[in-house]
Amino acid sequence: MKVAITKETRAHEKRVAASPETVKKMIALGLEVVIEKDAGTAAAFTDAAYEAAGARIAADAAAATDGAELVLKVQRPQLAAEGVDELAGLKPGTALVAILGALQNRADVEAYAKAGITTFAMELIPRITRAQSMDVLSSQANLAGYKAVVEAATEYGHAFPMMMTAAGTIPPARVTVMGAGVAGLQAIATARRLGAIVSAFDVRAAAKEQVESLGASFIEVDPEAAKAAETAAGYAKEMSEDYQRRQREKIHEVLKKADLVICTALIPGKKAPVLVTKEMIADMKPGSVIVDLAIENGGNAEGGKLGKTVTTPNGVKLVGHANMPSRIAADASALYAKNLLNFLALIVDKETKGLKIDLADDIVKGTLVTRDGQIVHPALAPAEPVPSEPAPVEPTPSQPAA
Repeated sequence: MKVAITKETRAHEKRVAASPETVKKMIALGLEVVIEKDAGTAAAFTDAAYEAAGARIAADAAAATDGAELVLKVQRPQLAAEGVDELAGLKPGTALVAILGALQNRADVEAYAKAGITTFAMELIPRITRAQSMDVLSSQANLAGYKAVVEAATEYGHAFPMMMTAAGTIPPARVTVMGAGVAGLQAIATARRLGAIVSAFDVRAAAKEQVESLGASFIEVDPEAAKAAETAAGYAKEMSEDYQRRQREKIHEVLKKADLVICTALIPGKKAPVLVTKEMIADMKPGSVIVDLAIENGGNAEGGKLGKTVTTPNGVKLVGHANMPSRIAADASALYAKNLLNFLALIVDKETKGLKIDLADDIVKGTLVTRDGQIVHPALAPAEPVPSEPAPVEPTPSQPAA
């Protein structure tokens, strides 16, 4: 089976879906790997390295995908209306594996079905133990949390650790992390390693122990309400208006003393919750920095702009870098490529080396979005029509009224 890896075309994207290491392993599985020229250059993977691993380099995307049965990408393909029609080179029946953002991009999903391609959305990998090695959200969020602190340190005009010098003592920076998921926990660990005093907030009660285990203090609003703030999949739930009001009051007091804020809070399939309001930002110290990892989903901090750094009238910087994992492209690509390689073991038949879709496998079923011209994912498939009650029948002489 021919596997194609193409160069990413979306803005701010430097990652690639395969590394020389995973190419070598795919070939060992009996697959033919073709990579578009310069697909990995931005992630520090050269064409020569891919060739040394056994891949064939194609001149362009069309040549790479010609005859391919499986295409691996990082982000969803662009459609004709966006300027580049990446679906044009995919024949019906071709399988596409990528971070599709399927729940947020219904029109794209409909286009995949219309094109007759089989698609797997890696962001829909279920949160079960067996799927951990394929969890792209975790692998990429981990690096994003680290990079967010590095970016904050770059923008911040002071040192992170306490420094005692002959000229005087420099106090340690105070970092507040909003959201203690994978990205948030890595941000806490990184800020702590740099010597900052760290506090963190999360609506989930289970996050408290994780935060404190990393040496940070936990910002608590309502311990009882927090017990019911987590879904079965481990994600945060949207809280009541009363809880949100008390949350805002608590966070407002904390942010008055903060030097840096790392925002990471997301709710799957919904706009990111606003945790840092303009009123809070107005009371922060001049020179403070907010890095918003949720900016692509609307942002946790009011006033931030995607792809830009905004300085408020009171001197607070709001950093809204798009695609934070791409800013550490080499490692992000290496981890993503391994996630894909582990997933391929589920959809490539060991005997025939062809595509195998086993709907009895929870991971395969949970990621499959389109197949045979249909949208098949339960969260996206049209709901079954509810049968209407039959209209009353007028009685006839042979059918008396009830």
